[in-house]
Amino acid sequence: MTEKKAMEAKTNANFLEDFNPQKKPKRNKYAFACALLASMTSILLGYDIGVMSGAALYIKTDLKITDVQIEILLGIINVYSLIGSSLAGITSDWIGRRYTIVLAGVIFFAGAILMGFSPNYSFLMFGRFVAGIGIGYALMIAPVYTAEVSPASSRGFLTSFPEVFINGGILLGYISNYAFSKLSLKLGWRLMLGIGVVPSIFLTLGVLAMPESPRWLVMRGRLSDAIKVLNKTSNSKEEAQLRLAEIKEAVGIPESCNDDVVQVPKQNRGDGVWKDLFLHPTPVIRHIVISALGIHFFQQASGIDAVVLYSPRIFEKAGIVNDNYKLLATVAVGFIKTGFILVATFMVDRVGRRPLLLSSAGGMVLSLLILATSLTIIDHSDQKLMWAIGLSIATVLSYVAAFSIGLGPITWVYSSEIFPLRLRAQGCAMGVVLNRVTSGLISMTFLSLSKGITIGGAFFLFGGIASAGWLFFYFMLPETQGKTLEEMEGSFGNSKVNSGTTNSNSNNGHVQLGTNVQT
Repeated sequence: MTEKKAMEAKTNANFLEDFNPQKKPKRNKYAFACALLASMTSILLGYDIGVMSGAALYIKTDLKITDVQIEILLGIINVYSLIGSSLAGITSDWIGRRYTIVLAGVIFFAGAILMGFSPNYSFLMFGRFVAGIGIGYALMIAPVYTAEVSPASSRGFLTSFPEVFINGGILLGYISNYAFSKLSLKLGWRLMLGIGVVPSIFLTLGVLAMPESPRWLVMRGRLSDAIKVLNKTSNSKEEAQLRLAEIKEAVGIPESCNDDVVQVPKQNRGDGVWKDLFLHPTPVIRHIVISALGIHFFQQASGIDAVVLYSPRIFEKAGIVNDNYKLLATVAVGFIKTGFILVATFMVDRVGRRPLLLSSAGGMVLSLLILATSLTIIDHSDQKLMWAIGLSIATVLSYVAAFSIGLGPITWVYSSEIFPLRLRAQGCAMGVVLNRVTSGLISMTFLSLSKGITIGGAFFLFGGIASAGWLFFYFMLPETQGKTLEEMEGSFGNSKVNSGTTNSNSNNGHVQLGTNVQT
């Protein structure tokens, strides 16, 4: 009887450990600088999203194209980015995380130049094809590098940087729209797109100051180089040695092996990764894959890119007809998104992933339903209802705030930290692919969807999807705060739903994800 109680106590302790936040983290300035530089890659996507929302108004007039062509133009870059995301995992395992970041900047630079000099719709689409590949590389590699260089105590804080820069890029895109909207029709939108070369130049130069990922160095057998980076990015020499030992164990290098350069077992160099992820996954890996894909899907399927890309159209539907006022309102969206993402960055390692994620999803559901209701009322009214217009604008702002406080940054934090080392690059690339596919579908169908079921109906649909997302997060995602990347697997793989039968290990109908299992 005593043993049984002891086992129950241990199980409950593990459960609470996996689902509850830990102690206040420390900060490492060198790791902070590395994460900052790596995360600059994400500004490329953010700028493109922000600038296209306003540039589309002028591109449609100048090139005389339809709403369907605008949908394709705005959303197709997500499809193009799949090529970059799919190649980024293999490329980063081959040439390293650092030089993959350089490659992302160079490709986007070429794309921005092509878009800025586009004489027609077809050439503009080609420019977006090139830029999309660079964005795909950037989206995948930034969170992977940051997670691998960060100590466990501040990994959530540092790994949320890519989302900070996405939002910063969106804000810069919105400001660029407003600044260049005063120029002539043919010059204004081309400068909006072409000025995107600037962040890619700074990115490429900044990477020269970054070290290579210590986990990639160990995967290549370069232990001496890895420990130098770990000593700089850890809070103490002891932590650096502990991190090195955990990485060596994950890669398959004996703990007693301390040579500068060693031979790494072949199976730990990326062979058979897709088989381990999809064909013959263990219960742990299956749970991790479902969690990563689920969080990426719900991040985009809840409509964030529809709001960010088409905010001028949404504000027009709400009753704002002047182009300058619409662009100013989108700048407000950018400031709100960026401000709240900064708040989330400082809270993620203090509060934990789950509390922020669940609060964020709940706020999004509420905002979407109120926005849908107010837009429906405006759509069916013959009079200009100022209270409904004000409510629509307020709920757009509250929606992006709720997204940015949790689901926005935590998607990248969570998916980059839960995969085992050997599966991490391809696992994260897989999540980015689903993220971009979902974003592309939303971006390329929003205007048509709004015409088919009304704009209010579209946001009711997004609200329903966000509600399903909240349930998924609650039942499927354990807390990962404070764990090293090599400890993550203990939190996954033992999911049990209470079916109503009497059981001494019942957890009141909750899914039990916290028990440690041997794999």
